[in-house]
Amino acid sequence: MKESRVEYLTCPIRQVVAKFCDKWSLLVLYSLHASDTGVMRFTELHKHMDDCSQKMLSSTLKNLEKHNLISRKVYPVVPPKVEYSLTDNGKSLMPYIMGLIVWAKEHFEDVAVL
Repeated sequence: MKESRVEYLTCPIRQVVAKFCDKWSLLVLYSLHASDTGVMRFTELHKHMDDCSQKMLSSTLKNLEKHNLISRKVYPVVPPKVEYSLTDNGKSLMPYIMGLIVWAKEHFEDVAVL
């Protein structure tokens, strides 16, 4: 195996951040964190991110659940009721995401100017 391949496979930045560092994942994590109850249903999340398609939101939620950042609770009722919340891993990530948000607000003009 090439040395660069080994470095890639063991690099925490590439391997960990790649699991949740897209705009939709960050918005889902932030929305759940900022929620009054810490629990949201699909439609509530979609209202917070109405520029995200339902298909993309569904895919994002599955990815975050797969990587143990959110949990999905299904209630045995008709119609189906599904709630999402942060796992302990997801909660432990939030101070860093909040730090990124603070940085983004402070440097918005420097970075977002066309």
